[in-house]
Amino acid sequence: MLQVNIVLASGRSENLSIEQSSKVGDLKSLAQNCFARGRLRLLAADGRALLDLSQSLQDAGLQEGDTLTAIAREAKIAATHRAFAFWCLGEDRIVTWGSPDCGGNSSPARGLLRNLQEIRGNESAFAALGDGSVVTWGEEEGGGDSSLVQDQLRGVLQIQATNSAFAAILDDGSVVAWGHAGNGGDSSAVKGQLRNVQQVQATVRAFAAVLADGSVVTWGNAGYGGDSSAVQDRLRNVQQIQATQRAFAAILSDGSVVTWGDPDFGGDSSAVQHQLKNVHHVQASHRAFAAILADGLVVTWGDPEYGGNNSAVQAHVTNALQVQATSCAFAAIMADGSVVSWGSPDGGGDSSAVKDQLRNVWQVQATFEAFAAILADGSVVTWGNGAYGGDSSTVQDRLRNVQQIQATHRAFAAILSDGSVVAWGAPDYGGDSSSVQDQLRTVQQIQRTQHAFAAMLSDGSVITWGSRMYGGDCSRVQDQLQKLYV
Repeated sequence: MLQVNIVLASGRSENLSIEQSSKVGDLKSLAQNCFARGRLRLLAADGRALLDLSQSLQDAGLQEGDTLTAIAREAKIAATHRAFAFWCLGEDRIVTWGSPDCGGNSSPARGLLRNLQEIRGNESAFAALGDGSVVTWGEEEGGGDSSLVQDQLRGVLQIQATNSAFAAILDDGSVVAWGHAGNGGDSSAVKGQLRNVQQVQATVRAFAAVLADGSVVTWGNAGYGGDSSAVQDRLRNVQQIQATQRAFAAILSDGSVVTWGDPDFGGDSSAVQHQLKNVHHVQASHRAFAAILADGLVVTWGDPEYGGNNSAVQAHVTNALQVQATSCAFAAIMADGSVVSWGSPDGGGDSSAVKDQLRNVWQVQATFEAFAAILADGSVVTWGNGAYGGDSSTVQDRLRNVQQIQATHRAFAAILSDGSVVAWGAPDYGGDSSSVQDQLRTVQQIQRTQHAFAAMLSDGSVITWGSRMYGGDCSRVQDQLQKLYV
């Protein structure tokens, strides 16, 4: 037997015994089980990373009594509408798959990434942040080509996106934008105003930046909220901003709300302005807003068919804790664990059929037209359009001890307490996981594109299902995924 000492960065150490004929992979598995960490990289005493898991311990140069360092690695998955990107925090490599034109081909970024901190995807492109610089790929007009502003992308702190443009906040408080010029990729008209920026929010085609003094600067498509001139004098002491597809809603420090953008998408809140006092939070569907007040009441505005009018259920909306939205409906969780929904009946706005089951709800997730509620006992209740996941009857007996739920455009995937997964909804949107069901074990997290899911397991491997063209098949890059995670 070979005795080695494994040390974590925290200082915790363990002496491990292993057969001398074992491989590096065997030692890694032993260390991961010992520390209950699924993602470790082993470094030899001389600093060498032991990357070849098939290499024998002897060939790796390990000797009796050696001390190895174990580095915990945090793996993440980002997505555009049609592609995935798998990466590890603080490292220099990524693996992408899915539609090549929408970020599935990352070859332009190869060798340029350094100390990855964040990857942001919009509809068709990725922007990766590392060491304060940004690397982009995907559809060029959608933000995949940042060459025109590359020399300005230094000291980047965070990135926001519309559907086809990106905006980066720099460490000096300025902003650099690129991508489709009309959809927020050109901020030159307001460049002089973008100073001391604290946060940036986005509709589908416009950006809104909150400055340190609480004022707001907007740019992009005027019809999508890119022009805030009509309310500019009221945008003072802004705390946070929420957005529908074409309008913004800003919560001020006094709890009032200011809106702008397309009136049919919530850009006009004049009808309920007198009610918008002591606003705690604002949620959005595609064309309407719902504001939770400090007393738990909910005020809505925007397109009535998309949840902009909750008068029919107003008497039942008391002590609301949180609100979730499909594209066209809202669901509010009350303090007593019940749920009240409104908006398009077919899109989740009518939960009357399952009202008696909606008790002790602690979380609600949504597809485009359906809701799924996790109850305190780990069971799940669904409603809305059955073709969008609103009907879970075929898997209901398996929905036990559910921990979290993720959703594509038309399907749900639930992670159970044992690390297995249950999926339902439209099969070509990820609602059928039968082809990979036996592989879905020890799942830690799930990410999604519009039509596919990607599950990351505790050992760092990735399992995908759903539409192949939207990232549902990662077989082409499976070897790269394994190498990346060694």
